Amino acid sequence: MAHSVEFKNITKYFPGVKALDDVSFCASGGEVLAFLGENGAGKSTLLKTLNGDYQATSGEYLLDGSPVHFRSPHEAIEAGVSVIYQERQILMELSVAENIFLGRMPANKFGWIDIRQANKAAAKIISEFGLPIKPQTKVKDLSIAYQQMVEIMKAYSRDNLKVICFDEPTASLSDAEIDSLFAIIAKLRDEGKVVIYVSHRMSEIKRIADKVAIFKDGRYVTTKDARTTDESELIRLMVGRDLGDIYDNLDRNKTIGDELLRVEGLFSDYVEPVSFTLRRGEVLGFSGLVGAGRTEVARAIIGADKALGGKIFLEGREITNRSPHDAMMNGIVYVPEDRKTQGILANLDVSKNITISMLDRNSNAIGVLDTKKEEKIVEDGIRSFSIKTPNAEKKIVELSGGNQQKCIVARWMATQPKVLILDEPTKGIDVGAKSEFYHMICQFAKQGLGVILISSELPEIIGLSDRILVMSNQRIAGEVMREDATEERLLALAMTEGGKN
Repeated sequence: MAHSVEFKNITKYFPGVKALDDVSFCASGGEVLAFLGENGAGKSTLLKTLNGDYQATSGEYLLDGSPVHFRSPHEAIEAGVSVIYQERQILMELSVAENIFLGRMPANKFGWIDIRQANKAAAKIISEFGLPIKPQTKVKDLSIAYQQMVEIMKAYSRDNLKVICFDEPTASLSDAEIDSLFAIIAKLRDEGKVVIYVSHRMSEIKRIADKVAIFKDGRYVTTKDARTTDESELIRLMVGRDLGDIYDNLDRNKTIGDELLRVEGLFSDYVEPVSFTLRRGEVLGFSGLVGAGRTEVARAIIGADKALGGKIFLEGREITNRSPHDAMMNGIVYVPEDRKTQGILANLDVSKNITISMLDRNSNAIGVLDTKKEEKIVEDGIRSFSIKTPNAEKKIVELSGGNQQKCIVARWMATQPKVLILDEPTKGIDVGAKSEFYHMICQFAKQGLGVILISSELPEIIGLSDRILVMSNQRIAGEVMREDATEERLLALAMTEGGKN
């Protein structure tokens, strides 16, 4: 039986924002429907109203033709509707099996939890996914990618599943893991489930989706055939303009200066000794497969992970960063990969998120905060980085992913750094917002900053970097200049058995 879900005149207001505006369309089982739109277009908000995280201001949903109204995600799950969000919703201290069957663990004839049966059932699902993990392993001991897969397996394991929605599910997955996920999605589609897939990665949408529903400014625009509609047409419908080649239009820095940062033999518990230099006005790309050690290099530089050896020189002077605060005071800042857990301060507003790193600099000798100075920093940040927010008092979690990321960048740029490290800066943001970030990065370089760009997207690394360092097995495997860079060459270096310095 093929299931269906119909959205009828769904409208959702937040204070000062109309997030969804009279959205009406139908998603049918037996096909994968992708949601496509810029950050803030309403995609995630629509999913959260479907599964009871939010309550719609008006409108209704029909599940298999019958009206439904979920007051919580639990009610949605009980009715067969599951949403897999970017943010992990699992219990780290429990095992893989316990997370998969949370709230419905099998019991023996005496009513006791049968952990052996749970592990056996979990092992079967793990095998279907083709993952090298064990049911007994605690989730906290898994990589971020495998934690994400556990959450997907939890939804997949439910017998009553009718609708499953994926919100940027591949952001932390390797190519092999994506292949496993897509195989499961195809299985769910063939079983007649409604599969909704939210992603900004056009290559994924072309590969897995049958149809694409376009959203813009909280409104549903149209639905297109995913395989026959040109990518340029999808982008035009999504952003309301033709972006052309997103990299050809960049105003790059053409005058790279002298050496700014030098790293000599730096290593930690998580990365082998690495050595490299960064020049003023240069965008230095770090490429490599998941787990190659790119983030670990950045964390060792800023003192988030303890360096066990090596030296760091900034402007010819040796520095020691025992903490990210030390690094900031020395002029090196880091925008982390995991925006939700390491970047934003979810309980605070836009203003506090931008100024939190400047409290000491914005206070006088006795610790009294200069509110006018703070207000100016916030105003400058919102204006300079085109942060879309009704006001500075808006909670940051209520902004789109792209605007949250802009707040984090505004925070660190307010410290007037010399080196800016960006770790997967466009992860989970749409193609229009990516274009803004690319222009922003070029402007940083033209201002004389040294920019280290860590990215898993090869076109992004090639399109933005002046020079690329490729990592493999926690070491630098090779260096490639932009004019010589191809995806094939970077992949070949990334897949070498041992790196070299």
